[in-house]
Amino acid sequence: MSVTATEAGVLAPLLPALEPWLVTRRWFAGGGGPVAELAPLAVTVVREQSPALVHAVLRARHTGGAERLYQLLLGLRPDLPARLAPSAIAEVADGPWRGWTLYEAVEDPALLGVLLRTLAVRGGSGGPRLARTSSLPLPVGLVPRALTAEQSNSTVAYGDRLLLKLYRRPEPGPHTEIDTLRALTEQRCARTPRLHGALHTDAPGGEGLVLGLVEDFLPAESDGWQSAVRHAADCVEGSCRTVPATGGFTAHARTLGQAVAEVHTALAEAFPKSLVGPGEVADDAARMHRRLKEAIEEVPALARYRAALGALYDDYAAMAARGCPLLVQRTHGDLHLGQVLRTADGWRVIDFEGQPATPAAERARPQSALRDVASMLRSFDYAARTALADVLERADDTGPGPRMRRTRRAQAWALRNRRAFCDGYRDAGGADPYCRPVPLRAFEADKAVYEAVYEARHRPALLPVPLAAVHRLAHSR
Repeated sequence: MSVTATEAGVLAPLLPALEPWLVTRRWFAGGGGPVAELAPLAVTVVREQSPALVHAVLRARHTGGAERLYQLLLGLRPDLPARLAPSAIAEVADGPWRGWTLYEAVEDPALLGVLLRTLAVRGGSGGPRLARTSSLPLPVGLVPRALTAEQSNSTVAYGDRLLLKLYRRPEPGPHTEIDTLRALTEQRCARTPRLHGALHTDAPGGEGLVLGLVEDFLPAESDGWQSAVRHAADCVEGSCRTVPATGGFTAHARTLGQAVAEVHTALAEAFPKSLVGPGEVADDAARMHRRLKEAIEEVPALARYRAALGALYDDYAAMAARGCPLLVQRTHGDLHLGQVLRTADGWRVIDFEGQPATPAAERARPQSALRDVASMLRSFDYAARTALADVLERADDTGPGPRMRRTRRAQAWALRNRRAFCDGYRDAGGADPYCRPVPLRAFEADKAVYEAVYEARHRPALLPVPLAAVHRLAHSR
């Protein structure tokens, strides 16, 4: 069997099986209506013999007019081992792999090893290639394993040294995360992973697409989300009547604030920063108003808060009009407890891609660092309410008294850890968040509105979490 990257229609026999599978993926972009057409944009056969490996970028056109790109790693075997059965997509009906099983190659360590070796040696055009940012050779003999955390990309750890991230929805460069990590690596920032290179493709049709990156793997005790929820649950179901002011997670929250401030300092040194005045702030406030209006169309429960939230946005614009400019710089863009890792020597901040649904140009736009702070404050609230729900679900005493006591403890846990985070951020040189309450409230409200839309679309059972925050913020003036 001889299959080359230039052979027309190499993916055609596989497309009928790929479309129904694609729409079930966590990283598939909903909205825009059903897929009207799925066509290959760039295809490379990385390995021909069994197990075969095909790299593809597909263009999906939706009935509503939207058009999106998806990156796939596809494996093919004449006989699929039982351990790979959950990753099966379909049996190939036609073409050079007729009768073989098509499957998700990210679940196959053998093919992940093939991919890293290919990236380490390939220097020509076509298919995925690695543009190195480090002169150190890649250790290609490491054992690979796909990471299973819920996310919009796919990540693979190679031993305890390298992490490969594949952007499932690739975009033309420059790429925000790669630019950010390259700069932080040059700054020798101790709070972020070191970048080793960026994945690109020069295959016909896909020229210039950024496919992913290779960075240091950070062995972690846990991510911030898991750790925070565990501590919050211990607090919610604890025997003492009051939530301790210190201990528990507050020390971790304080050092996390310090770590985020260090990253912000490094970003401010690596990228341009500036003061923006009334015009730019008014434009930002107008975007918040527009997002709120669009959100109300999807989440009618937000309508009752439109005037109050709008007043928070107007206060933000008025602050700048009174002569209080806002410092903007490169930020993380999607900071929350799931984007930080607790390692043996402190917190590390990861995933600088920003919100995937946000256009690339907007993700790279300088923002106030307080937006990252507000996003993390929202995450503490989510952790507390997630822990509360878990405790209430397994509790034996479900009367109104115990329920109210646990609810108050969850609220107190969130409040004290939010304060500890802000204290740590201030102590490490970040601007004291509580000295800028007006923009902080506006940014937190904007984030809560975004969360309400997300939960309504994907996790309706969690919609009360951002709605509770919206209610609190609407009465915070």
